[in-house]
Amino acid sequence: MNPVDTSAHASQAPRRRLLRKFLRHRMGVAGLVIVLLYIVVALFAPWLAPWGPDTVDLRNVAKPPSLAHPFGTDQFGRDVLSRTIFGAQTSLVLGFCVVGIATLFGMLFGVLAGYYRGRVERAVIFMTDVMMTLPSIITALAVVTILGPGLGTTIIAIAIASLPRLVRVARSAVLQVREMDYIQSSRSLGATDRAIVLRHVVPNALSPVIVQASLLMAEAVLVAAGLGFLGVGVKPPLAEWGQMLAESRTLLRSAPHISIFPGLAIIFLVLGLNLLGDGLRDTLDVRTR
Repeated sequence: MNPVDTSAHASQAPRRRLLRKFLRHRMGVAGLVIVLLYIVVALFAPWLAPWGPDTVDLRNVAKPPSLAHPFGTDQFGRDVLSRTIFGAQTSLVLGFCVVGIATLFGMLFGVLAGYYRGRVERAVIFMTDVMMTLPSIITALAVVTILGPGLGTTIIAIAIASLPRLVRVARSAVLQVREMDYIQSSRSLGATDRAIVLRHVVPNALSPVIVQASLLMAEAVLVAAGLGFLGVGVKPPLAEWGQMLAESRTLLRSAPHISIFPGLAIIFLVLGLNLLGDGLRDTLDVRTR
């Protein structure tokens, strides 16, 4: 066998073992299926939605579910099903953007604090301690109040609120990795700090950060819905589940369907993300391997 083929096969073996282990985790697979279903719905929303999300029909205000409107209509005659489908787009875009930004900066500050230690570590830990004294939604609410409502500012606000935990997880992982023998060997061979961090520290400290990021995405969806419910999140006419819940408060008794379906959409997406995060945690955690 070609040595190159043997090396490639050996490098892929751990990935295959992790994949097989994840596929044996039933709850994790169930969470993955739920999340993939939401992603498909969000990607094909323009074709799946029977009506436009902002199409107003004042002749059919707050109508119960029917063949024409399977989820009924809201107080403006808009189709609840269509708005719920397009709300999946908003929530997933927001969640993925939050996780991407928070993971990038969390890894950056975590590496700085864990690898270089000293004053840098003390400054980073002090900032994370201060931020973690407040609940995530309070921090996000304060940032949105300063920057103003909107999708972009909501993403920034929730990413800032999610940052402290990712920084702490990344720092803890880096502290473990930096004491490994291969890190000391790289230093003795003259490797620069930049090369050690990029080639060894970051790849080996990434697993717990990925697990924490997957769990934080569920929280990001909930915080975004909370901000939308308070009227300081995503601005209309963009469909967003928390905003839909807020608009339906006055009709909760006469037209409960307006709030039931976006509420269920939030519940199942958060459930899927949590199950997926648990599956990734059990798969990537070195203590269970």
